[in-house]
Amino acid sequence: MTQHNGRRVVTNIALSLDGRYAQPGNPVDMGWVMPYAVSDVARDHLTSLWEPATTALLGRVNAEGFLGFWPTVIGMEGADPRDEGFAKWLVDADKVALSSTLREAPWERTAVLDRPAAEVAGELRGTAGGDILVLSSASVIKALLAADQVDRLAITVFPVFLGGGPRLFDDGLPAGRWALARQAAGEDGTLSLVYDRAR
Repeated sequence: MTQHNGRRVVTNIALSLDGRYAQPGNPVDMGWVMPYAVSDVARDHLTSLWEPATTALLGRVNAEGFLGFWPTVIGMEGADPRDEGFAKWLVDADKVALSSTLREAPWERTAVLDRPAAEVAGELRGTAGGDILVLSSASVIKALLAADQVDRLAITVFPVFLGGGPRLFDDGLPAGRWALARQAAGEDGTLSLVYDRAR
C-alpha cells in the first residue's frame, strides 16, 4: 500500500442515490443537483472542504464551469455568505487545470497541465500548502482513485435516481479501507459523507 506524506488530496463530488454523477447523455447539465446544492448540509460540507485547502485541481470542463460562474457570486445581492466565501477562495487559490486542449489559462493563478492526474497530484503533494481539493471533476477523481492517490473522499448524496449515466466507482479500483471522518443529513434527504483513506 502506498504511504503518502505531506499535503492531502481531497476529492469532492455529488452523486445521485443510484450512484451517478451525471445524467445519461448530458454530462454537463447539473440541473438535478441545484435543488440540493443550496441546502445547509451541502453548503456546510463544501465550506469544511475548501477552508483547509490552498490548491484547486480541476479538469478542463469543470474549470470552465466553476471559473465561469463562481466569481460572479462575489458581491451578488442576496448571496449566501458560504457561497461567497467559496467564490472568493476559488478566485484566490492556486488552481491547476488538467487539459489536453487548453494551451494557456484564461483565469488568474491557474496553471494548465497536459499530464496524468496522479502524476500532478504526486508533485503537488511535495510542495508547501494546505489540502489539494479536486472539485467535482469526475475524470480526475476516477484517475486518482485508480492510482490510490485520494486521502479524503467527500461525497454529497442527493435523494434522486438518475436512472442511468456514468458512475464514479469503476470496477478494478485498488482494494482498501476507508474511515468515516464526518457525516451530516439534511431534512431534504441530502447526505454529506467524508471518508479518510486508512493507510
